[in-house]
Amino acid sequence: MYPANFDYVRPASVDEAVALLKKHGEDAKVLAGGHSLIPAMKLRLARPKVVLDIARIAALSYIKQSGDAIAIGATTTHYEIETSKVLRDASPLLAETAAHIGDVQVRNKGTVGGSLVHADPAADYPAAILALEAEIDLVGPKGKRTVKAAQFFVDLLQSAAAADEILTEIRVPLTAKSVAYVKTEQKASGFALAGVAVVASASGVRVGVTGVAPKPYRATAVEATLAKDRTAQAIALAAAHAAEKVEPLSDIHASAEYRAHLATVNTQRALERAFARA
Repeated sequence: MYPANFDYVRPASVDEAVALLKKHGEDAKVLAGGHSLIPAMKLRLARPKVVLDIARIAALSYIKQSGDAIAIGATTTHYEIETSKVLRDASPLLAETAAHIGDVQVRNKGTVGGSLVHADPAADYPAAILALEAEIDLVGPKGKRTVKAAQFFVDLLQSAAAADEILTEIRVPLTAKSVAYVKTEQKASGFALAGVAVVASASGVRVGVTGVAPKPYRATAVEATLAKDRTAQAIALAAAHAAEKVEPLSDIHASAEYRAHLATVNTQRALERAFARA
């Protein structure tokens, strides 16, 4: 099926892209990697009159250390994140997570910013973004604002990015190697039925979960249980709280009960892997 007719525009800068978004309003959509927007357009689920291709804005593609964080441009591809020496050496969770996304073709074209703004409840990055307590920069007609990961994912396919804003940068903290991402995937698509990201340090444990609920979430009950005890028994007891206070999704791929079970199993595995790397 072919998409409805649309105008294609390739802005040369973020400022130009924002101006075009302001001009066209809800008639415009931003194209980065295209793995979400193009299928939606072909199915006529999305019918933008104007498509703004930001993939070639050079200022949006980078991975660099900035103080005590790693800054990542919005159009940086999954493959670039997966293979980044900067990330692998100083904040390896995102690189490990990126390796689980789709296949080689998807990782070479898809972008981190596009994935986050799309806010698919089964995407891989959100679990890691939450566990890392990342910061996300959005630029719109009123200027730049920074949103913390905990406030970025609003609901099913809904992020904090407004219709006239562009995600420009993600910042993740420097971490030790004691991180892990464990995922059970839907075999045809590669999307997560349950993905769990863990960041462990001497000061505490942070756990992000994706694929289970309508939006990704921090498993705070798991974190609290491990505050003082990280024995094997404590890990098993903590993991049992992985789906606490959430309503798991149920669809043709997995029932709510099965997703809750996978959350528990993958949380335990991710915790054990992260602690073993400490």
